[in-house]
Amino acid sequence: MEATKAEEPFLRHVEKDVLIPKMMREKAKVLCVEKVTAFNHCCKESGFLMVLKCRDENAALKECLTVHYKDPAFFEECKQEYIKEKLEFQTTGVAAKNRSQKLPASM
Repeated sequence: MEATKAEEPFLRHVEKDVLIPKMMREKAKVLCVEKVTAFNHCCKESGFLMVLKCRDENAALKECLTVHYKDPAFFEECKQEYIKEKLEFQTTGVAAKNRSQKLPASM
């Protein structure tokens, strides 16, 4: 059954519950880059004591990420991007991560 432009294509359980949330996590890390950097820096400086010394940085990072994870508009944005990539893959047979790579000159 083909989906028209007005209706969304069927998304499997793994797409809704695994792949789209994975995309959300990756995008949220970019949106919270200052918090990610601060937490990573603290962990590198603290070594084994990071659990104790980096609580504030960890809490700030979790808060920033959670804001995005719980945002229905952010989920919808990621879902639409996922659907677009899925449809492009079905059309071209080339995954999004491989699309930017150049083809060999011998082809």
